[in-house]
Amino acid sequence: MITGNKGEWSEIYALFKLLSDQKLYVGDPDLNRIEDLYYPIIKILRAEGNDKFEYICGSNIIIIDGASNTVLLDIPVLTFAENSVALFKQIKEAKGSSFACSDIEKFMTQIQCKTLKAKSQDKTDIKIVVHDLKTNMEQCLGFSIKSKLGKASTLFNAGKTTNFIYEVTGQDFSSEKIAELNNKDLYPTIKDTLNAVINEDGTFIFDGIERPHLYSNLRMIDSELPKIMSEMVLNYYTSSHNKTIDLLDDIKEQNPCNFPVEEGQPFYEYKVKNFLTDVALGMMPSKIWDGKYQATGGYLIIKNNGDIICYHIYNRNEFQNYLISNTKFETAGRDKHDFGTIYQKDGKTYIKLNLQIRFL
Repeated sequence: MITGNKGEWSEIYALFKLLSDQKLYVGDPDLNRIEDLYYPIIKILRAEGNDKFEYICGSNIIIIDGASNTVLLDIPVLTFAENSVALFKQIKEAKGSSFACSDIEKFMTQIQCKTLKAKSQDKTDIKIVVHDLKTNMEQCLGFSIKSKLGKASTLFNAGKTTNFIYEVTGQDFSSEKIAELNNKDLYPTIKDTLNAVINEDGTFIFDGIERPHLYSNLRMIDSELPKIMSEMVLNYYTSSHNKTIDLLDDIKEQNPCNFPVEEGQPFYEYKVKNFLTDVALGMMPSKIWDGKYQATGGYLIIKNNGDIICYHIYNRNEFQNYLISNTKFETAGRDKHDFGTIYQKDGKTYIKLNLQIRFL
């Protein structure tokens, strides 16, 4: 029996729904589909272990064995439409973190789907061959699937790789004072600890990132990005803001890089949007990034009403506006990732703050 969470079942729902609709609609920054902007779907490619299958669109869906190029099945589109409706209903009504859909599993077996998640080594969840109406060409695009039917997905995953290090200055820190600031009974949250330091005229100066890969990747995107992101992380932990767009407004006002903003050039917005885009499509904090995108199409968003919209990298402005408007910073497990505690090293005082970004 196949079991999975709402996000995992959403990948199968996307397969059924797209094959029944046979159109991929582009979304605006507010998750509304743009009715006159879409890509006709020619076929969907799926890997199951070492096997590869093609689902070719038409009045019937023709399933082809990729290895032998032979036709395996010829199934009416209506069958995929009916199963997409049934699966959507079960996902919406499901209780618990993991569940089965036995009737859907029977149909999956029939159409050569043995797993919920297609085999992938990167950020691509589904590969779709579309007809580009602008270029009149066929293109195979890899998309990452984000579902609104379950728990919100992470965009940028936390780890020790995403710890930003700050030197704490402005006062002398005795071992007793540090122990007091790290006392979770007195200061239950990281924000409490930081504000206690600030209230005694302490300051936090960005010193670096715990692991070198993320620092290098940020500098590759933009040489000022380590400083920009460090200030946004610090603002998140010391203010009431957590939405990316609000933290961006804060840093634009503070202007820590002293950009000449008098002419209205969106220095910070441009750089942060590029960061989010590169994270969404390829860059991971734990690996040196070569600048190449893995999800070559962009994102597919499954909405609460079952509609699927895409944010294509060709429509870069819409994609970036979606990312900046629909993400937030959050606090990951501080013990797991070893951050949020004041410590001393080589006679100086430091604290690590962690970055994790999740969709709203």
